[in-house]
Amino acid sequence: MSIIETDAVLHEAHRDNHTHRDVNGGWLRPAVFGAMDGLVSNLALMTGVAGGSVSQQTIVITGLAGLAAGAFSMAAGEYTSVASQRELVEAELDVERRELRKHPKDEMAELAALYASRGVDPLLAHEVARQLSRDPEQALEIHAREELGIDPGDLPSPLVAAVSSFGAFALGALLPLLPYLLGATALWPAVLLALIGLFGCGAVVARVTARSWWFSGLRQLVLGGTAAALTYGLGMVFGVAVGG
Repeated sequence: MSIIETDAVLHEAHRDNHTHRDVNGGWLRPAVFGAMDGLVSNLALMTGVAGGSVSQQTIVITGLAGLAAGAFSMAAGEYTSVASQRELVEAELDVERRELRKHPKDEMAELAALYASRGVDPLLAHEVARQLSRDPEQALEIHAREELGIDPGDLPSPLVAAVSSFGAFALGALLPLLPYLLGATALWPAVLLALIGLFGCGAVVARVTARSWWFSGLRQLVLGGTAAALTYGLGMVFGVAVGG
């Protein structure tokens, strides 16, 4: 009795603590990359223009144009990319579905051989494959996972990816613009807010990765700050060249 109770306790503890992050969601990747890209690209764009000694109005218009163009570009790119990937997966699923319908015994034998290759007793592997193959939809799902490495019920949505990317990019690109929209006349408040945003984004990303929050935040801060400094320098060079 004590052994059964101990096993039950261990099972409950394992179930409560053994959890995983969602790594297949269709929104996380485009949202993360959208926010990072919006911050870095619009900050770099605005500092590059500011380096050319242009007016405050020109910097603001440039930032707004960069926000709109970048957000629409990211959304269109993500939609096309995810839609193409989904169409490819669905085409492969159709192939597998036809094979299961035309050659069910061969597909069952293939599944049994796969389990046997992983150490399952051949007779048991055949019986498992036979039972799993009784339901065509379940058989399709298992073959898709084992052969293609995908879950037919968890395919990414092109619309979700596009909307997430658009919103995240726009939010990230808005940060360097905010000080100007609130009345700032110098570049440094925009740069400071953007750098804080870069560190914050990096720290948030660390919550879904194995990296520490400070490492991820500093890495993004350095990369974004370097991009802004380089484009500011290029803006100064081009401004002098054009002005001269």
